[in-house]
Amino acid sequence: MGEAPSVAITIRLSVSEDADGIAHRFLESAEYHARLDPERYAVPAVATRSARCREGLQHPPHAGGKRITLVAELSGEIVGFIDARLEQSLDAMHREMIYCHIAEIGVSCRYQNQGIGGRLLRAAEDWGRGQGAEFASLEYHAATTRASLFYQQRRGYRPASITSMKRL
Repeated sequence: MGEAPSVAITIRLSVSEDADGIAHRFLESAEYHARLDPERYAVPAVATRSARCREGLQHPPHAGGKRITLVAELSGEIVGFIDARLEQSLDAMHREMIYCHIAEIGVSCRYQNQGIGGRLLRAAEDWGRGQGAEFASLEYHAATTRASLFYQQRRGYRPASITSMKRL
């Protein structure tokens, strides 16, 4: 996920044939999160996630055409992906503006710390900026120190809200 010199990868729009590769990268992330917080996270079947990606169902219906999935490809293998969509806050206190919301990002464990996550994030931010977004937003689990360092120190994100939870 770092900004070290990256391997020779291509960042491009995803196509339906990328669904299996995206699903495998998603599952690596799901497995990590399920180990981190098993009360909240589960690992879906690869076939289920692949079908969702193939049909564009990784994005909610309200996103319409204001969404994008990009992949990082190396020698024909999908080594990373990012899902982003345009959103507006429903909070009446917030200024009216468009956000580029980073919904998911995943890089193969074998290729982390090679700049791939940074390139994917930059490409999604560039897309959002081109669509009129004024801010990029994303979430990550509070226990993922590595993600916090990556987003805040390397990519310039800052905490803007805190979501707290308790079991009912």
